[in-house]
Amino acid sequence: MTRWIDLEGAVNARDLGGLPTRDGGRTRRGRILRADNLQGLTPEDVSVLVGGLNLRHVVDLRSNTEVSLEGPGPLTEVPEVAHHYLTLFAEGGRHTDVEADTIDGERVLPWAERVLDEELRVTGFYFGYLRDRPDAVVAALRALALDDGAALVHCAAGKDRTGVLSALALEVAGATREAIVEDYVATGERLELILKRLRGSDTYRGDLDARPADDHMPRARYIEQFLGVLDDRFDGPMGWLSRHGWTDADTATLRSRLRD
Repeated sequence: MTRWIDLEGAVNARDLGGLPTRDGGRTRRGRILRADNLQGLTPEDVSVLVGGLNLRHVVDLRSNTEVSLEGPGPLTEVPEVAHHYLTLFAEGGRHTDVEADTIDGERVLPWAERVLDEELRVTGFYFGYLRDRPDAVVAALRALALDDGAALVHCAAGKDRTGVLSALALEVAGATREAIVEDYVATGERLELILKRLRGSDTYRGDLDARPADDHMPRARYIEQFLGVLDDRFDGPMGWLSRHGWTDADTATLRSRLRD
């Protein structure tokens, strides 16, 4: 069964359920979803998400600038849906983190040689989220664990910020590393549609056009290195989370949401 959620107004929506876990189980469907920008949802899309999938929480990782420029989306008009605005403040371009323009290698990756190849640039950008806004990362995971309906996390492309949060949520749920990487790279299947959609917005067009389309592809080695450095420096993602206020009770709650 496909994990993709077909919507008219978003092209990178899928379910974090159905992925294998380290103990031989599967993550639970219909609990935590991920997507790209939700500004273009149609009434039919809202019906699918709220009525069909029981969506009750939206975790919006976009910057305050993005939210201001793009305006409120249709789900903000649905009283049953609570919105959690948790910017990660790591934009590399003018308005978004669709791609980073520059990173400070010494500050972001003090444990690596100062060789800013593409892999280090993207991975360093991801560590910027954890460095700059650990409070937002933890709060976003806690919002995804709320149990009164489905929760959905999104940013602009549903690729970088959403990819990192989804990887951490799946790690907490006990998904295999192979499954986490599989979920991360799946965005590549929809990349052309994502870029076409975002280029229709003045907010994102400049950042997107600054680099070739292939540079936006989510590659397995990016998320593998990100998780690998967490393993080396913090005894894994769980170790990093525990240093920033995440508790055993938080883990139990999120696992109960995402585990069969």
